[in-house]
Amino acid sequence: MLEIKPKTVTTAVVRVPGSKSFTHRVLIAAALAEGRSFIEGALFSRDTGLTAQALVQMGAEIDANAEDFTFSVTGTGGRLKAANKDIYLENSGTSMRLLAAIAALGRGDYILDGSLRMRQRPIAELLTALKQLNIAACSLRDNGCPPIKVSGGRIAGGPVAIDCGISSQYLSGLLLLAPLTENGLDIEVIKGPVSRPYVDLTLSVMNRFGIEVEAQGYTFFKVAGKQTYQSGEYRVEPDCSQAGYFWGAAAISKSEIKVLGINQDSDQGDLGFIHVLEKMGCRLVFSADGISVIGGPLKGLEVDMGDMPDLVPTLAVVAAFAEGTTLMTNVAHLRAKESDRLAAVANELGKMGIKAECGPDSIAVTGGQPVGARIKTYDDHRIAMSFALAGLRIPGIIIEDEGCVAKSFPNFWSVFDSLS
Repeated sequence: MLEIKPKTVTTAVVRVPGSKSFTHRVLIAAALAEGRSFIEGALFSRDTGLTAQALVQMGAEIDANAEDFTFSVTGTGGRLKAANKDIYLENSGTSMRLLAAIAALGRGDYILDGSLRMRQRPIAELLTALKQLNIAACSLRDNGCPPIKVSGGRIAGGPVAIDCGISSQYLSGLLLLAPLTENGLDIEVIKGPVSRPYVDLTLSVMNRFGIEVEAQGYTFFKVAGKQTYQSGEYRVEPDCSQAGYFWGAAAISKSEIKVLGINQDSDQGDLGFIHVLEKMGCRLVFSADGISVIGGPLKGLEVDMGDMPDLVPTLAVVAAFAEGTTLMTNVAHLRAKESDRLAAVANELGKMGIKAECGPDSIAVTGGQPVGARIKTYDDHRIAMSFALAGLRIPGIIIEDEGCVAKSFPNFWSVFDSLS
C-alpha cells in the first residue's frame, strides 16, 4: 500500500518512458526483419519484456540495455523457429493478440497462455480470421479466450474478414503478418475498429520498416505478399498515455506541468487528451521540447473516448474535481482490459464520494467534493496511476498494490514524487 500525501504543485517538468504501444510493435517488426535493428528510447516494462522474451522463443536474438533504453534485435526474416515450451504472456493483451497472429509464420504448434485475467479476455475474432486463412488456430478451452494454440506453416494469404469491435489489436496482428504471406492479404473490417489511432501506429511502424499497405479508410486494407521488413535504427517517442497522468495532474492541481519530448506531430491518439483538458478549462503551451498543460477551473463535458481508451480512468479522476457531469462515450471495450475498467473506476470513485454511473457504452462522472479512500487497483496499472492524482488534492488516498505500475511505467512513483 502507498499513501499519497497532498502537495502544492506550481510548475514541474517531467520525462515519461517510451510508448508502450510503439515498443511492442517495433520489437515485433524488428524480429520479423532481415538483419539487425537498433531501437532507442524503448519502454522497459513488464509487458514489453514479455513480448521480447516471446520473440526470443520464436527465434529472434535480442540484447536489451535497460540503462540506455535500447534494444538490439537480430531478426528472423519472418522464419520463426518452433517454440520449445508454452509462451506465457501474463496479462499483456497487446502481446497476446499481436504474437498470436505472427505465430502463424513459424514451425509447429505454438501455445500462448497467460494469467487468470488473461484467460478471461477475448481473442475469438482473431482466431476466426486466422482460420479463414487456413491457419489452424483455436482456444484450448473452447471459450474464445486463452490459452490458444496456433499452428505455423506456409500461408498462402487471400481475403479475410475480421470483427474489430472489441479490439483493434486483432487488425494490427493481421497487418503485421500480411507482408510475409505468399500472396498478401485483403483485409475487410466488418465491425469497428475501436481505438483507430492504434491501427495508425501499426501502419506507421510497418512503413518505417519498408512495408507498403494500401488502406481505404479503416474498412479495407490490401497488403502485398513476399515483402521484407527492413532492419535499421528506430527511435520510440515518449508515451502519451503516460504523459496523460501528468497533464491530468496539472488540471487537478491547477499547476503547470510540461512533459518533455512530445510534439503535436505524434502518431499517438492519446495526444488528443490535451484537447479534452483544454475544453474542460485548461490552457496548453507548445514548445520545442515538449507540451505543457496549465490547470484552471474545470467544467464537465461530453466526449467520445473511443480513440483514447487508456485515458478514461485518468479523465474520470479529473472529472471528479470538475463542475458538472463528464460523460465519456464509446468505451464498452474497456470492460475487456486488464480489469473491467468501467466497473473499477465507478467503484473506486464511489468510495471517494463521487457519483459515477456506467451505461452499456459509457461512464458518467459528476464532480463534487472527493474524500480520501483506500483504492483497490484490480492488478491494473492504469487504475493505480490514475487514482494517485486525486491524492495531490485530498488527504487519505491510499493505493493498494502500487507495484502493479511495473506493467507499463516501472518508475512512475519516482516521477510522480518529483512533482513540486
